[in-house]
Amino acid sequence: MLAFTNLWRCQILASTTTKPSSFLVLRSYRKEPIPVTWEKPRVGWTKLNFDGSSKGKSGKASIGGVIRNHKAEFLLGFAESIGEANSTIAEVTALRRGLEFVLENGWSHVWLEGDAKAIVDVIKKRKQMKKIKCEEVQKHVSHINSIIPKLNDCIVSHVYREGNRAADKFAQLGHQQDEPRIWRYVPPNEVMPIVHEDAEGKIVIRRR
Repeated sequence: MLAFTNLWRCQILASTTTKPSSFLVLRSYRKEPIPVTWEKPRVGWTKLNFDGSSKGKSGKASIGGVIRNHKAEFLLGFAESIGEANSTIAEVTALRRGLEFVLENGWSHVWLEGDAKAIVDVIKKRKQMKKIKCEEVQKHVSHINSIIPKLNDCIVSHVYREGNRAADKFAQLGHQQDEPRIWRYVPPNEVMPIVHEDAEGKIVIRRR
């Protein structure tokens, strides 16, 4: 997790067979499950979780996000269909839209969090902008980079999808919307249980 000030983480398989030792080495470790939780921001901060969704061959994409305060209280959620786009474009569009809502509402101490590690890394390390070949992605990232300096403080981090469930649900709702939707203070019924579970610190196990 990187802070910005006016800028920018075996199970051994028992075997009684006589297979070669090299085979046993390859089969001897099973990745342990990872406990994942959504974390509250610090007092005085708001947290934006964002996500994008792209539907396979159809290429139909949508975005979603949720903003909560240090008490895990729901402040704002959004969902929108953005037409045909790949998952990368959907992710950066979701972050951009979320940051626009942050500015509109005057939240100045903001934690940005998403489950697309490549996008998070690009925002954290501006030098990686040179590696982006897609002009549309470059456009969105440049806009994101122009918004972040307007905030008093900003941190950005990656979280596994299990810790980004509310934003993911909003992104899925986006596929159902004919027009952009915004929810203030009260989340839609589809997201309500997740918001409550996050506030209570529910642990979701990630099976790798």
